[in-house]
Amino acid sequence: MTGVEEMEQEKILVIDDEKTTLKMFRLFLDLYGFDIYTAESGEEGLELFDREKPGIVLTDIKMPGMDGIEVLKEIKRRAPQTEVIVITGHGDMDLAIQALNLDAADFINKPIQRNSLENGLARARERLRIVRTIQNDMEIKLENEILIIKLQGNVTTHSEHYLMDAYKQAVRCKVKKIVLHFNFSTSVNGAGITILTQFILTSEKNGIKIIMAALSDNLKKIFDIVGLSQIVRICDSVEEACVN
Repeated sequence: MTGVEEMEQEKILVIDDEKTTLKMFRLFLDLYGFDIYTAESGEEGLELFDREKPGIVLTDIKMPGMDGIEVLKEIKRRAPQTEVIVITGHGDMDLAIQALNLDAADFINKPIQRNSLENGLARARERLRIVRTIQNDMEIKLENEILIIKLQGNVTTHSEHYLMDAYKQAVRCKVKKIVLHFNFSTSVNGAGITILTQFILTSEKNGIKIIMAALSDNLKKIFDIVGLSQIVRICDSVEEACVN
């Protein structure tokens, strides 16, 4: 038994210009209880993606019109947390590597083997689980050209991916200020301090001002000790941070 069997009622989108391939995927994926959507082109796939918001997308890498690489880029632009698995031919390793460099979860070769599909889905599912766990501890919103990241849980090694996604969003939106809003119960371990320091230095180097807001007294003490408060401004509230 793989972890795939546990994914009941999870939405999945398959994009391929070959109807026989789509039918095959329907047969495979139906065994796992997925809520399955199919599209015969990249353009149609993106319309379905916007409407249904599936957590996992399978896309052929070579299609007429919008190809799989373009689909991958567009989905990651619209919803970076989505896991995309690309479907390749045996001679398409360069394209597969390109897709992985664009943050594809995995690639599977045609003709599709059940084990390869199960393994790819299991890896995508695990990545989604990690991201969802992180997102439960963090919220992000864009307000008056200021990106506000609310930290509600533990800032640890697992927070790095989410913070970097937030940074990329800030760059795309051309914001000049990021406010790190700490919930009263937020905790930060040693790895979290290192990640926050790197986040601050990288942002400031690229012209994005970082302000920390609403820290607990204990966090203020810790940040004073490690010197973090010397490289970033700290405000008592988000409102103050957004105004100044």
